[in-house]
Amino acid sequence: MKKTKRIGWKGCLMALVLMVLPATVHAWSEDILSHFQVYITAEEEYNSNIDSAPNRLKKDDFITTISPGLRFSTSEFRRPPTEEDRFRLDLDFRPGFVFYAKEHEDNYISLDGSLNARYAFTRNLTFRVRDYLIRDDETREQDYSATALPGQYLLSRTSIRTPYFRNVFEPSLEYRFGRENLIALNFRNNIYEINSRVFEGSMENYINPRLTYWFNIKHGLNLEYGLTLGHFEDSPDLVGHRAMGRYTYRFNPRTSIFCEYTYERNDFDPPSIDYDVHRPTLGLEYKFSPTLTGTAQAGYFWQIPEEGSRTTGPSFNLSLTKTAERTTYSLSFQGGYTEDYFTAENRGFTKTYTGYGTISHQLTEKLTVGVTGSMGRAIYSNDQKDWIWVISGNASYALLRWLSLSLQVEHNGDNSNISNSDYTQYRGIFRITATY
Repeated sequence: MKKTKRIGWKGCLMALVLMVLPATVHAWSEDILSHFQVYITAEEEYNSNIDSAPNRLKKDDFITTISPGLRFSTSEFRRPPTEEDRFRLDLDFRPGFVFYAKEHEDNYISLDGSLNARYAFTRNLTFRVRDYLIRDDETREQDYSATALPGQYLLSRTSIRTPYFRNVFEPSLEYRFGRENLIALNFRNNIYEINSRVFEGSMENYINPRLTYWFNIKHGLNLEYGLTLGHFEDSPDLVGHRAMGRYTYRFNPRTSIFCEYTYERNDFDPPSIDYDVHRPTLGLEYKFSPTLTGTAQAGYFWQIPEEGSRTTGPSFNLSLTKTAERTTYSLSFQGGYTEDYFTAENRGFTKTYTGYGTISHQLTEKLTVGVTGSMGRAIYSNDQKDWIWVISGNASYALLRWLSLSLQVEHNGDNSNISNSDYTQYRGIFRITATY
């Protein structure tokens, strides 16, 4: 069995902190305690189908989680971050002690951590670091990538409660040489580990230079390249290339049209089959108001393997996003394909069509409510076809300045033509959080 290789990202991160911290420590050292925040969360969940198993095999349980946590910020918590902060570091770490009322052998310790750091060497040159780690046993893993929508999940899932560990480290360097012109270099190290004979661990290293350049106020160009180096415990390793070019014509500050072409090449170690993907699209972006933006993008894709038949289909993305002080919502309809790697199942190239919507509204100063729903169609290479869906509602209430309550109810499932993949699940989660 191949072992995934690691890089010393923790050492790099510590070196960065030690480099910039002395220059900024004087700004907040006088009141150091105001930069720390201690909290504890108690959570009780009822789950009607803890393993996301077919209805004939499902088991329900009550799950109790006690999670002490610690937050740190170079800026006081009462003040939100601004772009004027030359150095900014926000850290949140929360272990969880998880207890099952019936299935005691499933008890485990969870982890949830995030890091966001920013250092501006000059007004135009900025270094950023984003890192998140999670240890969980959810059968379907939530997507925490920077481009994911709130509540979005990965395609793969496990068939039983098996704790997994994921750490994603993403440093980036950005140089701006105009109001809208920039050149950036991004890197991602993505480690996934799971102790299972059925599912496999993996590691992704991804390098991504990109350029945005506006010739004038109307004509803009985006160029991007991505190199993926993928290592898997059992499956053949991967070297992937992705190139994207987009030309944008701006009619006015509210309306833009663009044409985009994306080419991908995935080379695998034998015996897996290499393939190319071509995807040209046309799009329109319109800003209805400063807080409401709509995008329409449509095209076609061709997946061409070196052996076997092609996979083709329409590609589209229709979205509407509103971000206001009291209400935020997002509606999205996406179609085309997903490349599911570095997950539990590593499903690979899959045709997908998804509708997604979420809304959050602050009813009062203390009460916020929200609803999220999605419906997705996945067509796999082995002729498995799934309808994957979820609907959930949530409410949070600030009972006191230091005490908050939240409630979440959810119904999700997978209607599949493979009987062992078909399931439904109900969940109810109540949380209480005390902050000092």
